[in-house]
Formats: sequence, structure tokens, C-alpha cells
Amino acid sequence: MMQWVTAWAAAGAVLGQFVFAAFGLYALLRLLPRRPVRWKRLAFLTWRKTPAPDSWLKMFGIRREGPSYQERELLLAGCGFAADPAWYLLVRRAGIAACLALAALAAVLFQDRLLSVAMQLLGGIPLLAAFLMKLDRVWLRALRKMRAMQLTKEIYVISNQLLYLADSTLNIHTKLMRCVPYTKVMRGDLERMLAEWYHDPAVALREFKQRIGTDDGMSFAETIDALRQHESVEYYELLRVRISDYKEKLELAKESRKESTSYALFIIAGVPILYTFQVFIYPWVREGQKLFQSLG
Repeated sequence: MMQWVTAWAAAGAVLGQFVFAAFGLYALLRLLPRRPVRWKRLAFLTWRKTPAPDSWLKMFGIRREGPSYQERELLLAGCGFAADPAWYLLVRRAGIAACLALAALAAVLFQDRLLSVAMQLLGGIPLLAAFLMKLDRVWLRALRKMRAMQLTKEIYVISNQLLYLADSTLNIHTKLMRCVPYTKVMRGDLERMLAEWYHDPAVALREFKQRIGTDDGMSFAETIDALRQHESVEYYELLRVRISDYKEKLELAKESRKESTSYALFIIAGVPILYTFQVFIYPWVREGQKLFQSLG
């Protein structure tokens, strides 16, 4: 049995090396300049626009009108997930079921040694993964908050650039084209909106607002729509007010980040104190207990 566990551990280590190598290669490829390629238009890669089959949803007990589905739909929209949220829920339910099945299989195989190392690896890790997937709303809220802050930073920079170009004779579409290099997180959505602008600007802005999925993104899209329809000094004053709001939010987020960092540093500073207690004080405590026991 131990040989079988050792073989599985070695196979897992080799698989982990391949996974980390794949992530490293993906990170290196992300550094290359983006170029439009035609094969992205193939039909089998348009799964994001394809809704999940209703039979699969019924098999896993997922209801589109349920509160859990609607809550995760809003969270995924805030995280920039453009596909059907049902795909995410299907993968989540299947992952939880697979992890629980693996943990149950490990419990059956090691029913005589439930506290062994092999049982902890083959049973504890899947249970931990299932627990983390069960708490996915916590991670989604954190990702949505992080993405919202990054989008607010980029919207703040773009708004300042538009305010700088207020006296220019260029139209709003050209001004936004010049703001594309200042974006990173929302670059894909902004480029798509500018490409769809020629067909119908109102529809392009409405879909852009839905893809962004944050309050600041929606207010920014509404400001752009107002500038498109009435490009006057009054609406640039509205943009100036929005810029002050964005700046205030960024400053509050910066202060909150400093406070969280100070709490983390305070907790880390307590680690050496606990270590000092364990190394120097705890032996004296043990000796005192032995002395009192001998006297008793």
C-alpha cells in the first residue's frame, strides 16, 4: 500500500511540475504584443455566447430563477465573466461532487488508517478543495472589489485625458481612441465598444456598460453617452465632477489598504513574541509544573 501511495505522490509531483510549467509559459506568452488573429472567429471557440443546456442544469439542480444563481450572476458580471453564468455553476457543482467522491473513495481505501499521511493527502485535500469551492462567493466578492478598483483607476485616467482634450475639435470617438493606451484591464471591452461604435453608438455603449458591470463603469458610460449626444462645456463640467468622485474613492481605497496592511504587520510582529515564549519561557513553565507536582 505504501508503494502505491509513493507512486501516486511521485506522479502528482510530476503533474504539478507540468502544471507550473504551463502557467509559466502562459505568463510569458501574455507579455507578447497582442495581434488580431483570424482563428479566434471559429465557431467552436464561441462557447461564451452559447447558453448551457437546460438538461444539464436540471441534472445538477441549478435553477436560473433561483436566488443563488442570480447572486452569482451579478458577482461574475462584476468579475468580468462574459459567458453564461450557468457554465460556472455547472463546473462548480461538478468539481464539488468529484472532490467529495474522491474523499469518500480515500476513506474506503484507508478505513483502517484514517489518521495516516496517505489518508490526509488523498482525503483531506479534496475536502479542502470542496470547502473552498463551497465558499466561492467570498472569493468572487474579493475579485469583484479588486477589479472594480482597477477599473476605477483606469476610468479616472481616461476621464482626465478626455478633460485635457475638451478644447480639441476631435469627436468623442477619436478622443476615446487616443485613451486606449492608458488602459489595461478594460482595454478589450473599450476596443470592442469603439469597434461597435460605427454600427450603433447607443447599443455599443449599453453593451459596454453591461460588460464592465461596476457602478463607476456605468456612470462613465453614461457620461460618454452624454458627451456623444451633446458635446458642450456643461457636460465636461459633469465629467469634472465625476473625476472628483473617482479621486475620492481611490483615496478612500488607499487609506483602507494602508489600514489593512498595518493590521497584517501588527499580526506578523506578534509571531516573534510567541516564538520567544515558546523557546525561552515555556521550558521554565514546564519545570515549575514538575516542581509543584513533585512537592504534591
